[in-house]
Amino acid sequence: MGALLQNAVLWPVAVPLATAALCAALWGRIEAQRLVSWIGTLLLFGVSLVLLSRTASQGMQTVQFGNWAAPFGITFAADRLGAAMAAITGLMALATMIFGLADIRRREELAGFHVLFHGMLAGVNGAFLTGDIFNLYVWFEIMLITAMGLLSIRRTRAQLDGTLKYAVLNLFSTLLFLMAVALLYGATGTLNMADLGRIMPTLPPSATLTLSALLFLAGFGIKAGYFPLFFWLPASYHTASITIAAIFAGLLTKVGVYACYRVFTLIFAVEASGLRDILAVMAAGTMLFGVFGAAVQWDVRRILSFHIVSQIGYMLLGLALATPAGLAGGVFYIVHHIVVKANLFLIAGAIHRASGTFDLRRSGGLLKRSPLLAMLFLVPALSLGGIPPLSGFWAKFMVIDASVQSRAWWLVGVSLFVGILTLYSMTKIWMEAFWKSPVLPRKAARPVPRPMLAAIALLSAVTIAIGLFAEPFVLYANEAAVGLSDPAAYVDAVLGPGMAAHGGMAP
Repeated sequence: MGALLQNAVLWPVAVPLATAALCAALWGRIEAQRLVSWIGTLLLFGVSLVLLSRTASQGMQTVQFGNWAAPFGITFAADRLGAAMAAITGLMALATMIFGLADIRRREELAGFHVLFHGMLAGVNGAFLTGDIFNLYVWFEIMLITAMGLLSIRRTRAQLDGTLKYAVLNLFSTLLFLMAVALLYGATGTLNMADLGRIMPTLPPSATLTLSALLFLAGFGIKAGYFPLFFWLPASYHTASITIAAIFAGLLTKVGVYACYRVFTLIFAVEASGLRDILAVMAAGTMLFGVFGAAVQWDVRRILSFHIVSQIGYMLLGLALATPAGLAGGVFYIVHHIVVKANLFLIAGAIHRASGTFDLRRSGGLLKRSPLLAMLFLVPALSLGGIPPLSGFWAKFMVIDASVQSRAWWLVGVSLFVGILTLYSMTKIWMEAFWKSPVLPRKAARPVPRPMLAAIALLSAVTIAIGLFAEPFVLYANEAAVGLSDPAAYVDAVLGPGMAAHGGMAP
C-alpha cells in the first residue's frame, strides 16, 4: 500500500489507460465493457482524490520513471494545480457516466465509446501531470485522437463536419506546439519542465526564445479557445452527443488553459517575456467576442459553446495579471467553470429530452412540465453569471479584485460588462425554455430520466458547496498560486533540494 501511495501521481493516468485497454479487449461484449467502464470511472475518481489529499497534506508528488533521475528520465509531477485538475477530471467522468446511462446509445458503445472515453481521460490527466514538455505534446495527441473519435461516433453529417473543423484547427495548433518545443530544446538542451524552469532565468533574451513563447501561446490558444483563435469551438462542440459535449466543454479547453498556466509561469515568465499586454488584449477579446456570439444564438448548445469561449477569457485574465492574486483567481475560476459548464451542457440535453428540441424558439413550458429541472438549471446558470453565494460569484470576485489591485481598470470594466451579458444569456434560456408556454405539441416531449437529473443534481450540489464553503477552496487556490508565482518549489521537488538556485545545465 505504501508503494501505491508513493506513486499516487501515476494512477489518474494508469487507471483510465488500463480501463481503455480492457474495454478494447472486450470489444463487442457491451455489458462487460459497461461494467469495466464503471469500475474504471469509480477508481479514477477515488485515486484522483487520494492524489489531491496527498498533495494538499504532503506537498508536491513526483515520480521518475525507470529510476532515471531528472532531467534525464521521464517525470510525472503533481503540484496543487495539477492535483486539483486531476480530481476535477475524476468528478466530471463520474457525472457524465451517470448521465450517459440515459443518453449513450448502444450503437455508440459498439463503435467504441468506452475505449475512446477512457483513452481521452488518460490523455487529459497525462497532460495535467506530466513534467516533460515533449510528453505534454504526446498527451495532447492522445487526447486529440480520442476526442475526434468521440466527436464523430454517431457518424452523422453534422458530426463529421464538426470533427473535420475540430481536427484541422487542432492539428495546426499541435504543429505550432511541436515547433515551439523544438526551438526551446535547441536553445536549452532539455525538455524537463523543472529543468527548463531552472535554466531559463539564466539565459539572455533571444529571438529564438521569443518565437518559441509566441508559438506556445498560439498553439495553446487554439486548443483553449482564446481570441482570435476560438472560431472552431462553437462550430464543432454542438454537433456531439450531450454526454460527450459535456465532458468536452468541461475539460478539453481547460487542458489548453492549464498548459498556458504551466508554461507561462514555470518556463516563460509573463513579465519577463513581454507577453502581459498581449495576454490582456486576448483575455478581453475572448470575453467580449464569446459573450456577443452567445447573445445572438438560439440553439442552447451554441449559446453554451460561445460561453465556453467567453468564460475562458476570465481565466486568461488571471494569467495576464501574473500576480499571486490574479493566478489564484484564475485557478479558482478554472475549477468552478469546469463544473458549471459541464452541468449546463447536461441540462441542455435534459431540455432537449423534455421539450423535443434544442431551439429555444420552439421550446417552452418546462417550468410546469419539469419543475425539478427548472430549479437545477438555476444553480449553474446563476453561478455562471456570478450571482452570490454560488461558486461563480467568488470566481469573478477574485479575478476582478486582482484586476483592481493591479489597477487594470479597463479589464475590470470589460469583466463586469461581460458578466451582465452572461446573465442576459442565462435569462434568455430561462424565459424561452422554462417560463413561456410550450410551442411544440406535448407528444414531442418526454420525461427527463432519473440518471440525467441525478448527474445534474450532483454537479449542482458541488457548485453550491463551493459557493457556501468557499474558504478552503480559496485558500487552496491561493496556495496553488504561490507555487505558480515562485516555481522554485516545483524545480526543487523534481530536481532535488536547492537546484532552483543553480543555473546552467544539470550536472
